[in-house]
Amino acid sequence: MDASPGRDDSDDPRPSTQDATGLAPGSLAGIRVIDLTRVISGPFASQMLGDHGAEVIKIETPGEGDVVRRQGNMVNGFSAYFAQFNRNKRSITLNLREPEGRQILSRLLEDADVLVENFRPGVLAKMGLDDDTLRQRFPRLVVGRINGFGSTGPYRDRPAYDFVAQAMSGFMGVNGVEGGEPMRAAPPISDMVASLNLAFGVSAALVRRERTGQGEILETALTNGLVAMLGYLAAEYFATGEVPRRTGNDHPMLYPYGLFEASDGEVAIAPSSETMVRRLLEALGRVDLLEQPRFADNAQRMAHREALREILNEVTRRRSVDDWIEHLNTAGVPCGRVQDLRETFDDPQIIDQRMRLTLDQGEAGQIATTGFPVKMREAPAMIQRPAPQLGEHTDEVLAELGFGADECRALRQRGIV
Repeated sequence: MDASPGRDDSDDPRPSTQDATGLAPGSLAGIRVIDLTRVISGPFASQMLGDHGAEVIKIETPGEGDVVRRQGNMVNGFSAYFAQFNRNKRSITLNLREPEGRQILSRLLEDADVLVENFRPGVLAKMGLDDDTLRQRFPRLVVGRINGFGSTGPYRDRPAYDFVAQAMSGFMGVNGVEGGEPMRAAPPISDMVASLNLAFGVSAALVRRERTGQGEILETALTNGLVAMLGYLAAEYFATGEVPRRTGNDHPMLYPYGLFEASDGEVAIAPSSETMVRRLLEALGRVDLLEQPRFADNAQRMAHREALREILNEVTRRRSVDDWIEHLNTAGVPCGRVQDLRETFDDPQIIDQRMRLTLDQGEAGQIATTGFPVKMREAPAMIQRPAPQLGEHTDEVLAELGFGADECRALRQRGIV
């Protein structure tokens, strides 16, 4: 595979520490991750660990694999959906329903640093790997798990998906327009946030292990992650006891802050302080509005939001989106275009930040994927491997455990791998 399309800093003149291959090793180089996760929550976390240098071994069911391998649009027979969440991993097949498969998993854990899983609570324990066993047999192992609601409480055994987590966390309830129905976020945000939390938790536990020599068992849940993301909406509810009303594209606590009409579209304008509001109104030629009692401060502007919206739209409709973006940014007012994905990935800033990369999937050809959100100078993230074919590295990994070719064939014939 040509790794250069995936290098975060391939054209960056800044210095980096390099190994013998000429590529900078990631911050997690030398860390081995055993990945039992599937779909999105979990695979995104283990991919991030792999992006930063960890060796990730993805374990999948023989003949089936991760269900995402068969979902979404196919690029030359390979799922673009699967590729989005599974670069920088090796794939082995292992039947964990069989004792021999579980024994091989235990052998893998002997030399592993991290185990990640997203089964329902208790499934790993049924495999003979309950928390006490994990602590006793693998005292340095960091175990990270994702589930829907947490491993305690009345909902612990419920299945959960992103849509359910968005609904039950309050996240969906604060999205949408006033008087309208609750609205989900289009991306699978609870899965992605849970994965971010898992990757952070694993990294924190590895730092602690360096100090103490002790492993850790940590957990994150789809619903908990979105509750933590409610931010100032939760803070306002705690302070007032009032449920926030849905405000659509308007900010719930600031105005003017939202979408405004240009002659050929809409502009997202986000002045977050009185200083920036003054800059905006000066740039619009309507700073006189601040002299009116109903617009003099934020509380009054919130109370008279619809009146102010119409006044400002009368001004912004006179010029194009491009004109306003240039004019307002020059004035120091945060603003931007509302872009679809084609416009986003054609945006020169997104291109400069390398937020679209290419995986060389061999016979499947080239598959585009999103880039690395964390930009590191000395040990940048990079693509070491494309997304694996199902079981592509089974014999390779078994050989590392000491299995010979005949043993691998026998395991395959018995449906263990």
